[in-house]
Amino acid sequence: MWHAISKHISEKLHFNFVIKNKQQISSNADHPNFKICDNHHRYFVKLGPISYEDNFECEAFNLKELTNESVFFIPNCIGTGKTLSHSYIILEWLDLKTHPDSDWTKFGDLLAKMHKKHDQAMFGWEHDNFIGHTIQPNKWHKNWCYFFSEQRIGWQLQLLHEKGFNFCNIDEIIDLVKMRLQRHNNVLPSLLHGDLWRGNVSFVNNQPAIFDGSCYYGDRETDIALTELFGKFPAQFYQAYEAHYPLQKDYHLRKDIYQLYHLLNHANLFQGRYLIDVQARIESLFNLN
Repeated sequence: MWHAISKHISEKLHFNFVIKNKQQISSNADHPNFKICDNHHRYFVKLGPISYEDNFECEAFNLKELTNESVFFIPNCIGTGKTLSHSYIILEWLDLKTHPDSDWTKFGDLLAKMHKKHDQAMFGWEHDNFIGHTIQPNKWHKNWCYFFSEQRIGWQLQLLHEKGFNFCNIDEIIDLVKMRLQRHNNVLPSLLHGDLWRGNVSFVNNQPAIFDGSCYYGDRETDIALTELFGKFPAQFYQAYEAHYPLQKDYHLRKDIYQLYHLLNHANLFQGRYLIDVQARIESLFNLN
């Protein structure tokens, strides 16, 4: 396998790359990550089962689009492929460091600038991709409330239903979300990172970096809502973002709905306490209606 990866790098970058050092930097047995080097060049390699090839190809596409549409530090994708035992993605190695003095103000500036570009007229993406390991449907739609209620909330609830987890009638939740988002009728499609939590952002020489995106064109508020769910970003981030692209005053009315999508996905992936979180969030949404 490692010979195939070395050969892939050599052919793609037109020099003879031979691995001299290999260091595993994650303990996940199914999806281990490695740092490889030849004493001069360093790369980040993610491994997965052969069935994960599509996930890596989607990740490579997302990175390319984020690179084209923003000025964040984003790792270049050297390539994706598979061997007899694994699929893999090879990325540029970035020295990622987040510390108390990291420039979160600049991070907010750059995200606002990326969100402020409204070059796409519809909501969706060129193909389905993944949120974590879960398929994320992205069929184009001109109406945001239909897109999010059906292809985000409804989809996740259906996956949970197929696993035996039911919270209430799926159509009722879809209709509730649709009704709540219909009031938000002036939303414009923005390129979204799609999975913007603290684990997918960092800094390179104090320059903001993003990676592991689950990209699509949607309401920019969904990115912001996620930054407040699993460990809120520093205050400077929100202040800078609002200075460049203020959120609407009723954003708080939609934040719980947008966060529900990620809670549902975590419930699908990990079950456990996320099932309790989902039930509580759904009950809260019905009570607020």
